[in-house]
Amino acid sequence: MSKKIVITGAAGLVGQNLIIQLKQKGDYQIVGVDKHPYNTDLLAQLHPDIKVIKADVSHEGEWADELQGCDVLITLHAQIGSKDSTDFIDNNVTATRAVIEQAKKHKVPYIIHASSSVVESVANDDYTNSKKQQEQLVIDCGIRYCILRPTLMFGWFDRKHLGWLSRFMQRIPVFPIPDSGKFMRQPLYAHDFCNIIVSCVTLKPDNKIYNITGREKVFYIDLIKLIRKECGARTVIILIPYRLFWVLLKIYALFSKNPPFTADQLKALLAGDEFELIEWWKIFSVAPTPLGQAIHATFNDPVYSKVTLEF
Repeated sequence: MSKKIVITGAAGLVGQNLIIQLKQKGDYQIVGVDKHPYNTDLLAQLHPDIKVIKADVSHEGEWADELQGCDVLITLHAQIGSKDSTDFIDNNVTATRAVIEQAKKHKVPYIIHASSSVVESVANDDYTNSKKQQEQLVIDCGIRYCILRPTLMFGWFDRKHLGWLSRFMQRIPVFPIPDSGKFMRQPLYAHDFCNIIVSCVTLKPDNKIYNITGREKVFYIDLIKLIRKECGARTVIILIPYRLFWVLLKIYALFSKNPPFTADQLKALLAGDEFELIEWWKIFSVAPTPLGQAIHATFNDPVYSKVTLEF
């Protein structure tokens, strides 16, 4: 009998990529749960062979019944950006508490939780603090777990971060970068991260926490130039003072309910964090994709690079 895998937050960047990898790697009974109307419908259209449930996991519902007979629960749901602090509590903390409660009720034996490198960051913002609380809930839940802490991710279905930046630079003649742009990044290819999750489904590390960091360090400005090249944009890159960039983000936020890049994220960008690099490619037997190759695949795949999720 095939393993039953339930994925919360299944219609986001990681979930969409993960389901592709799971279907290629093995015979799994997959249930995807997400509350975003458009993205969840898109997931169902792309994968009519799996069960997709549109639901808010912070509330009881049909989704919870799917935990019956679940072999592995993969928790990907997360609030990444918002102007409202309560969104981070609702979607990172309250929802996780509800999922764990149902997992206990249905005797789920194993959880793979996608945390974030920010839990070890110097940043002090709603996202960082709520992700710390979310991770602790998994640690304390009493169910065997593996926690993965990825750095900034990119890949197919990226509606924020590098995906949004690529679309933005194709629409404007001038692309602003704060200060010198020489902020060290350690971007992680979502395809590689999803292969790590697939490996965890088989290996089931026992109550382990792994920092999953992109192998290649790159300055933010060089990353932007690489994206510009691969997506064919002709925008001119200019450097502007941090304070002006911050003001522009604040103004943008006045007109956007869910801005893709916030002042808090700008602060995190400049925080100077450098994250531990473990040999995850050896631990999980996953072949890492070179950064240039990963960026090319992200923006040039004939099928998935054309698919855009909504905020």
